[in-house]
Amino acid sequence: MVLEEVWTSRFMWFVYALIPCLCTGEVAVLPAPQNLSVLSTNMKHLLVWSPVIVPGETVCYSVEYQGEYESLYMSHIWIPSSWCSLTEGPECDVTDDITATVPYSLRVRATLGSQTSAWSILKHPFNRNSTILTPPGMEITKDGLHLVIKLEDLGPQFEFLVAYWRREPGAEERVKMVRSGSIPVHLETMEPWAAYCVKAQTFVKAIGRYSAFSQTECVEVQGEAIPLALALFAFVGFMLILVVVPLFIWKMGRLLQYSCCPVVVLPDTLKITNSPQKLISCGREEVHPCTMAVMSSEEIFRVWIS
Repeated sequence: MVLEEVWTSRFMWFVYALIPCLCTGEVAVLPAPQNLSVLSTNMKHLLVWSPVIVPGETVCYSVEYQGEYESLYMSHIWIPSSWCSLTEGPECDVTDDITATVPYSLRVRATLGSQTSAWSILKHPFNRNSTILTPPGMEITKDGLHLVIKLEDLGPQFEFLVAYWRREPGAEERVKMVRSGSIPVHLETMEPWAAYCVKAQTFVKAIGRYSAFSQTECVEVQGEAIPLALALFAFVGFMLILVVVPLFIWKMGRLLQYSCCPVVVLPDTLKITNSPQKLISCGREEVHPCTMAVMSSEEIFRVWIS
């Protein structure tokens, strides 16, 4: 009698367990995703989970989130993720969903045709202030004697604290706040033959946290070398000056000499061949018989045209 009751109770339990499957027509229940976690670096948040494997089938996933506001003021409602409604990969970028520095609950379920799994909820709520901040990538260049830095663009939430100094004992470290990346920024006008070092860290005002400093990078200014073409041009110009300037001075001297003190060459008829005394005596002898006459203008004109 007792044995019969035991078999009867087991048979009824089996019937009750089979009723849901008979009503829904489902042979097996789709398992829920497992091992939920959030990978967060530099304010980029990625929810990942172990994929649900169904041979020969493609399983899709849906993600929902619940922040502090939804939990306290909206009756614990869950909001579908912006980018993860029936996504095929076992991950979801929830960066655009995490908009406040408060705990967020996240859940995911699998879907295959008309089947849906139960929801799997992230074990511990996620807060974006736990994101991992890494030092920014930076590029140090020289523009003449100007020290220039270009930082990695990590997004509008990021600012950068840049420290730089001259590499010498007792040098003062200077700090400059850079508001955005990807734009070259002038840091310092360097002195020739000196070395300068730079390091940087990120700062996110929304969570009030700094990253570690990047590795220090140093550059050395070795004085700007004159290009070969410019050097040759300067040499040729110098040689031209050495030749042209003296020639110009000599020419100007000769020109001034001819202008101010011209050299008059007398014709042979005017050259004095006899002694001055003979010329004087001869002149005296010729003066006496000479008679002076005054010529009129008409006579002068006739003589000039004849």
